[in-house]
Amino acid sequence: MIIWDIAASFFSGLLGSMGFGGGGILILYLTLVLNSEQVTAQGINLIFFIPCAIMGLILHAKHGLINFKRILPYLLSAIPGVMLGLYLTNTISNAWLGKIFGAILILLGVRELITNFKKI
Repeated sequence: MIIWDIAASFFSGLLGSMGFGGGGILILYLTLVLNSEQVTAQGINLIFFIPCAIMGLILHAKHGLINFKRILPYLLSAIPGVMLGLYLTNTISNAWLGKIFGAILILLGVRELITNFKKI
């Protein structure tokens, strides 16, 4: 089973560094394969991505891919969002968190399909 853990971590890091939402992959693996509770998987995902984000930040900055002037408004608006998210996580049941997460993944997938079909 450790091989699957390593593969899931590797591909989550790979996709996350490319901006494809590797955290979604990791959360799906943790909940569907390892049967972790949604809130536990989300916590693991947050801790997992700290070193990944630091490494990605260093490499993206090195290649001039970050516009540091645009970061501040995002950070300032993200802080209240994080606080609200933590509050909601503590008030919503684990089952509902999983349903919300699944619905968001479905909506994003449908949006991507529609967008790509329009391009074709």
